[in-house]
Amino acid sequence: MEKPNIRYADKQILVAVKEAGMAVQSAAIGQPDMDSRIRTWLLGTTTERVPYLGIVHRLDQPVEGLVVFGRTKEAAADLSRQLTEHRMGKEYLAVVEKELPVGEKQTFTDYLKKERQQAMVSTAKDPAAKRAVLDCQVVASSAGKSLLQIRLETGRFHQIRCQLSHRGMPIAGDVRYGGSRQLQPKNIALCAWRLTFAHPKTGKKMCFVQRPSQEAFSCFAQEIDGLCKTMLTDPIKGV
Repeated sequence: MEKPNIRYADKQILVAVKEAGMAVQSAAIGQPDMDSRIRTWLLGTTTERVPYLGIVHRLDQPVEGLVVFGRTKEAAADLSRQLTEHRMGKEYLAVVEKELPVGEKQTFTDYLKKERQQAMVSTAKDPAAKRAVLDCQVVASSAGKSLLQIRLETGRFHQIRCQLSHRGMPIAGDVRYGGSRQLQPKNIALCAWRLTFAHPKTGKKMCFVQRPSQEAFSCFAQEIDGLCKTMLTDPIKGV
């Protein structure tokens, strides 16, 4: 099995990069997933017979980016609390199929419900719908596309993909939500590029940055480099 892309690991936490097209955890027998790959790697690096790995959050299968796991039950519970209490920072970069004014900042608020493995915008009166909020800024724009920097305030099913598509700016390659078929199968131009949280044992602020690898981001390489330099607070654990 291919070695996982581990960015940081200690006795409490493990941060890794999920590649696009791979599930964080799969229920299908024989289908590779991030959880299984990391557990197999841990078996070769620890004396534990069955290494503990607590899943704290997930990324959609077509999305690449940073994921943190707890290596003890206590660490996983602490990280989960940070996520629930909005103390864990999760930021994304996306290329959308619409040219937008550079610098424009917006907050999108919708009520989303899940139907047949797809998110749909509904109303606040719909008992099946949940409030979804994200902050969005246009970093760059060129040739009918824009690079967006996104910060989630809630974590709903397919939230970013649905909310952007609802406003006429689908993510490049996201055919399910109105994007054109221009990327490799199962991949879309969305990357969980920055992750911040407090270490569950020491309380130290941890910051990780991951450059997107999708070809769709290449036309905004200079702007992404600038973001990485500006947003990275701990070079040792960064790019």
